Amino acid sequence: MTSNLTFFVLVFTAVFSIVNPVSGVMAFVSVTSHMKKADKIYVAKRSAIIGCIIAIIFTLSGNLILNFFSITVDSLRVAGGILLFLVAIDMLFARTTRESITSEELSDSVKKENISIFPMAMPMLTGPGAITTIILYVSKGADEYAINVNTVKMLVIAAILLTFIITFLIFRFSDNFSRVAGMTGMMVMTRLMGLFLGAIAVGFISDGIWNIYILKMKLPG
Repeated sequence: MTSNLTFFVLVFTAVFSIVNPVSGVMAFVSVTSHMKKADKIYVAKRSAIIGCIIAIIFTLSGNLILNFFSITVDSLRVAGGILLFLVAIDMLFARTTRESITSEELSDSVKKENISIFPMAMPMLTGPGAITTIILYVSKGADEYAINVNTVKMLVIAAILLTFIITFLIFRFSDNFSRVAGMTGMMVMTRLMGLFLGAIAVGFISDGIWNIYILKMKLPG
């Protein structure tokens, strides 16, 4: 029970950090500035639901995708860790992340009807970094915490659901949130999440390199 709770907290911290609704709320306010309150709530709910569904799909099918492309978990740990570390650096220095959207895309999205899908749900909330993190933690729970695979997936899904419930609430009350936290408060929180994400990324990279090294040592010749 303790290992399950520890794993859940670990997954939630990682997923919440990479989804980063605190940073996303700034983009949300920008692309919905022309909308009425009811429309903003609709977009907030739809963005959170679609982002959550995408994340859950990769939770359930991540291993199948890896097997289909013949990608080992350790290779994904190294590549994903590097990607997450780059995202973390951008968050620490308050830059638009490499996996996010460009200013031109953000401007164009205002003209689109389904901004809840693009850019909010994908890639703002559930981008490559979030997808990689989810797949890695599904493998991590079974390998390092010796938790049943089905239980691991349930815990990851629970962490995803909690993350996106909080995301919806932040978006739902985005005007109040941005007014209370202010630009300075949101930037401080984004930097803290970037720091956490950087530490998680280093762990992924070191684990992946170590496991690849051990596997090479065991191979004959």
